[in-house]
Amino acid sequence: MKTMTEGKPFSLILKFSLPLLAGNLLQQMYNLVDSIVVGHLVGEEALAAVGSTNIINFLLVSLFLGLALGFTILVSQFVGAKEEAKVRRAVETAFISGIVGAVLVTILGILLTNPLLQLLNSPEGQVRTMSETYLKILFIGTIGTFGFNLNAGILQGLGDSISSLKFLAVATILNIILDLVFVVVFGWGVAGVAWATIIAQVVSFILGLLYLNKKLQLFSFKILSWEFSNKIFIEALRIGLPGGVQNMLFSLGTMAIQRLINSYGSAYMAGFSISSRIDSIAFLPIVSFASAATTFTGQNVGAKRLDRVAQGHKTVQMMSAFVVICISILVVLFAPFLMAVFSPEQEVIQAGVEVLSRLMPCYVLVSILFIVNSVLRGAGESLMPFLSSMVSFLIFRMPAAYILDYFFGRSEIGWSYGIGWVFGLIIILPYYFSGRWKKRITPEDEK
Repeated sequence: MKTMTEGKPFSLILKFSLPLLAGNLLQQMYNLVDSIVVGHLVGEEALAAVGSTNIINFLLVSLFLGLALGFTILVSQFVGAKEEAKVRRAVETAFISGIVGAVLVTILGILLTNPLLQLLNSPEGQVRTMSETYLKILFIGTIGTFGFNLNAGILQGLGDSISSLKFLAVATILNIILDLVFVVVFGWGVAGVAWATIIAQVVSFILGLLYLNKKLQLFSFKILSWEFSNKIFIEALRIGLPGGVQNMLFSLGTMAIQRLINSYGSAYMAGFSISSRIDSIAFLPIVSFASAATTFTGQNVGAKRLDRVAQGHKTVQMMSAFVVICISILVVLFAPFLMAVFSPEQEVIQAGVEVLSRLMPCYVLVSILFIVNSVLRGAGESLMPFLSSMVSFLIFRMPAAYILDYFFGRSEIGWSYGIGWVFGLIIILPYYFSGRWKKRITPEDEK
């Protein structure tokens, strides 16, 4: 276990963030390889099918991802408080929850695939068929997705961002190899891409379990020896559930926007999908810095070092803002080239450039918003980040997308992102500076 309760915040955060950034880049490479293989070797319709269905998969796993974040924060607080027995109990409780959750999501996912595709206004015919195939295979492998994210979260809470990077590197390389084998050699199309993804995630999950078992001795393969702590589970639920509900509502809102995008046909669907991929890559430094802020805050709250929380927050904001401004400029300048990497079709490229040229100038806003919310979550405050995110997305961004489309056409939809982020900041910044969140205490000791 690596503590972040002593030492200079800048060096600690930088050392923790860089492996996270590398890991997030690898995870995006995971997805990018899927898009490139599908776009160039299967076709435009296959790319539209894969890109437009990711939100459905995220919808059904979002509640669990929120719970996983709750466990990450608790582990970091227990590490800061030097409560090793609670760390082990939190790990066991997390995996029990993950197994049960994976079974439920697998069943629900397979049953709801067709109704959700209809709700998305997914085009009939080949696109719908490929979307259905892709989603059902992903849901079969939900245990790998859950385990993959749990391992990463637990290691992050322990202050170890390097080990999860190693496991992810193995999974990414395996995914690339399997993509090429299943699609090029076997000709399985989108089904091959889906199988490659879940096999690689399961392998990464198993590697993480072995590490927790052999190196850290925080996990045992003797399932009957696991202890489920109701108190830890409820606390993880309290911290993580708002984030999970937020993810779910975010997914529903994104589905509404995706329905709008789908009304313009497969070429625009593909262009929007690719721009979302590029957006996801550009967003990675923010995610990495925010994750570092969560762990740094959690450990220092556990150690009762609130003075260091403020220092860490200021440091992360400055680091993230500098990187984000540089990335935004580069993406806007090279947007056509970046789009062409995924598809040679001019209509697809133009659609993506329209979105990126409106989205990227607003990126520094989401950097500030995301990091403030992450600091508050690390301190155990989950309600206000939830409210700010929901106001940002559901009340402003989603309606703005439809309003902009109605009055100005599809080319201006990208501005809806920035509009939402402005109102999210209006909600969260006064609360953060009020200091009321500092009254949050770490979980009570178990009897």
